[in-house]
This record gives sequence, C-alpha cells and structure tokens, in this order.
Amino acid sequence: MSTGTMSRPGRGAVRRSDGFGQLLHSEWIKFRTVRGWVIGMIVAAILTILLGVFAAGGGGISCQQPGRPPQTGKACLPYVPHGPGGEVVTDSFNFARQPLTGNGTITARLIALTGKHVDLSSPGGTEAGSGPGLVPGLAPWSKAGLVIKQSLHQGSAYAAMTVTGGHGVRMQWNYTGDTAGLPGRVTGTSPRWLRLTRAGDVITGYDSADGSHWTKVGTVHLAGLPATVQVGLFATSPNYSVTSQSFGGSSERGGPSEATGVFDHVRLSGAAASGRWSETAIGSGGPAALGPVSRATGFSQAHGIYTLTGSGDIAPVVPGPGSMLPTATVEQSLSGAFLGLIAIVVVATMFFTAEYRRGLIRTTFAATPHRGQVLAAKAVVGGAVAFVTGLVASVIAIAIGVPLETSQGQVVLPVSALTEARVVIGTAALLAVAAVLAVALGGALRRSAAAVTLAIVTVVLPFLLTALKLFPPAIGSWLLRVTPAAGLAIQQSIPRYPQVATTNSPAGGYYPLPPFAGFAVLCCWAAAALALAYFLMRRRDV
Repeated sequence: MSTGTMSRPGRGAVRRSDGFGQLLHSEWIKFRTVRGWVIGMIVAAILTILLGVFAAGGGGISCQQPGRPPQTGKACLPYVPHGPGGEVVTDSFNFARQPLTGNGTITARLIALTGKHVDLSSPGGTEAGSGPGLVPGLAPWSKAGLVIKQSLHQGSAYAAMTVTGGHGVRMQWNYTGDTAGLPGRVTGTSPRWLRLTRAGDVITGYDSADGSHWTKVGTVHLAGLPATVQVGLFATSPNYSVTSQSFGGSSERGGPSEATGVFDHVRLSGAAASGRWSETAIGSGGPAALGPVSRATGFSQAHGIYTLTGSGDIAPVVPGPGSMLPTATVEQSLSGAFLGLIAIVVVATMFFTAEYRRGLIRTTFAATPHRGQVLAAKAVVGGAVAFVTGLVASVIAIAIGVPLETSQGQVVLPVSALTEARVVIGTAALLAVAAVLAVALGGALRRSAAAVTLAIVTVVLPFLLTALKLFPPAIGSWLLRVTPAAGLAIQQSIPRYPQVATTNSPAGGYYPLPPFAGFAVLCCWAAAALALAYFLMRRRDV
C-alpha cells in the first residue's frame, strides 16, 4: 500500500505514516505562516511590556520640607530598615531596656493591655494625628511583652514574647518568625506571664497563665548575637484600619494607633551592665513612613508596676494599601501580562476555529485521522508559542520596570533569585496554559466568538471584578479560588505572614491560594477543557 501525502499551499504537508513530531512541525508551519497570528503574539508581548513599564513608572512620590525646594523619588524616602534575612521591615516600638551581658532570663507578668486608635466610626472620622482624634480601642496586632534585641539599630535581630490585641500570646523573631502561645486576651482576672531565656545564640520563650506552670512556646537561633544585648519590655501598635463592604465594592480607611502594656513581677537575672531601666523609642516611636503615624511613647515605674506606651510595629513590610511605605513588588512590572493574556487567548482560539471556518479541518483530519493527536499538537504549539512570548516579554518588563520603580521612590520588596525566577517563568507558564485552555475551547465550540468570550469570562473577568473591588472580598476570594483566574497567583512574590494583616485581593498583592496551588487550578481547567474537546471531536462530524 502506498503512503499518501496531503498538502495545502503555505501549510506544509502531513503524511499519514508520519509521527507526532511531524504533526507538531506541520502545526507550527500553519501558525507562523498566518501573519495575523504572529502579529497577535507580538502585540501580546508589546502590551505586556508597555503596560508593565507604565505601571512601574506611575508610582512616583514627591515631598517638600519647609524652606527647601521640592524633591521627588528616592530623595523623599525615610530610612528603610532591612531585617537579618534582607527583607524590608518595620521596626518601631517603645523599649524599656537594660543591657544584658552573657546568658540570662527576663520574666514579667502582663496584667493589662489597652490601646487607642484613630476614630473611624463615621465617614468624617479623623485619619491623622494623635490626641483628640484617638478613641479607646485595641488594634488586633497591638503588642506588648518582652524582647531580647541584638542592638538598638532598626532591623537588628530579635526574639520576643508578646501578647497581642486579638491573637493571643505569640513568640516572634527576626520579623518573619511567628509561633502561637496561649490564646485569649489579657484581663484583670486573666493575666499572662512571659519569659525569655538566653543561652548563647539560642533564645527560648515561655508563657504561663499562673506563673507556676510554664509552657515552652518556641526556641530560636539568632546567629551572631554579641556578648551584650538589649533586653526589656516593649509596646507597639500598627495602623488601625476599617474596611467598608458593599455589593458594589469595598473601601479601606486607616490611621495611627497606640498600645499601653502594664507589667509587674519583672525580674531580670544575669550579668546586667546596669540595674536601671532606660526608655528608648526605636524608630522614633512609630514606623518610618510618609503617611500619618502616632508618635506615642511613655514609660513609668512605681511600686513594682511598669507602664509602657508605644506605637509602630515589628514585622515585615508587605504590599497593599495598609503599608506605611510606598511599596512595589517585582510582579508589579508584569501587570501588563493581564492584557497580553487577552491577546494570546484570542490568537490561540482562532488557531483552531479558523480551520473550521474555512473548511480546512477536513484536510487536517484526513491526513491525521486520530483527532486527539491533532488537538494535542495544536495545544502544544499554541502553548509553546505563548510561553516563549510571555518569557521574553516578562524578562524585558522586569529589566526595565524594577529599576524604574526604584528611581521613582518605590520601595521594591526584595525577593530571592529563585522567587523572581518563579515569577518570571510562572508568568510565561500562565500564558501558555491559558493558550492551551483557549485552544481546547476553540476545538470544543468551533466558533471564535463563543470560545474567546468563554475564555475571557472564565480567566479575565473574575480577576478584573475582584481587582476593581466590584464584589465583596468574600465573593472575590471565592472567584479567585475556583475559576481559571486562580492561576494568576503564580505571580505573587511576597508570602503572606500570619502576623501581618493582609487582603486577599490582587490590588493588595495577594491571592487566596498559594502560587503553585492557584496555578494547579488553572491547569485542571485546561485539562478538563482538553478532555471535553477530545470527547466532542470524536462524537461530532466535521
């Protein structure tokens, strides 16, 4: 039996006996010889780059001090502390301290934790300043407790046993570490005993409800602690915020807060350089910031009672509207991938539907009777072209956008090289899987308009509605968990820290699912679409 050859002008030839590799080559020839599809991919790359660069350059800041000319960009930034791991941190609190040389233990009982925050109870509530604008109330992450700190320098290593306004006792260290202890709030009948013990570079934290029965909360290693460290009591409180929700969207308002801790039974054992307590406002009593903060400080000691008031926070800086610094992330330069994705979806859909519209699909199926192989070849070619397009565009966008963000005065939150590679390659993979999904929808629906509409509704619309806050956060979070838009989580570079309040919104830099879990949701949708397309292609006539 002779082997037949099927050919089409400008499309390459497919032989019945050729394998899948030749089929891939044939589909690639089809793609690159259609000028509109190639131009569509170029447009996708240009949109990804230009919009990303525009977003990176749109966050400039300006400032002016009395008697001085206006300034812009980095010149307006306050001192930005970095933690031991290189992350940007907030390190601002009021510290009643003593130097401790060598090993030692500090123990105290917290008998009261109270606070004040900006009055946001009405639309006209004050959002700046302190004093008359503050009303009684405790922010959930207000803190008071014990701390051992490497030095008084912002960003230096530390370990703390702290009682919070709404999250119980926590052991926290080096800004990113957090372990839960006893739950509940401090009251007059329910105090909290805290203890920190130093043995070389090892710090161990304990808590107790009665001062007799102690529970170890955690042990941490603070590499490179000097012989003499600073140890004592601290109090701090981050900005207080209120989110107003409605079906048409949500809004967030915030302002300063302060916390006051009252201690007794304070005992410090070890080779203390001084027996006297000194008050130091680390970070001037509030976080380095461009926005309004409370500068509340205060320390008193009488009859064994220690009262300490402070504001600020000891935590990593995260993206979003609640940040006290003009933050940016590496993925902000990739915001153009959203428009690039739309262009790629359109091209990938037409890659299949065009053959149905022109009647060429009969020739393709005659040359390759196994329709599943045709579907697979088109998915591989469409996905591969989208991946290369996305990878090139992402590398260029970040290479231009991140330096531009820095020059504009944005604090680009640093990430590891591995994380940055995951964001860049993940963006390309996101576009590739979206293209595969679009190819499958094109094969299943056969009509470009229907397939493109369905792809945009499932991938683009949930993200858009959530980012624009057109739905309440609970609905937006659900959409970003179960729809193909969940795949956009692969771009998130900053992890969600348990000790920092964040919003599950693309506008806040976070998604409800971890990066790879969200990407897996998109892959499942693409796989389901391919299975549906294969089922329909086998059952229907050409």
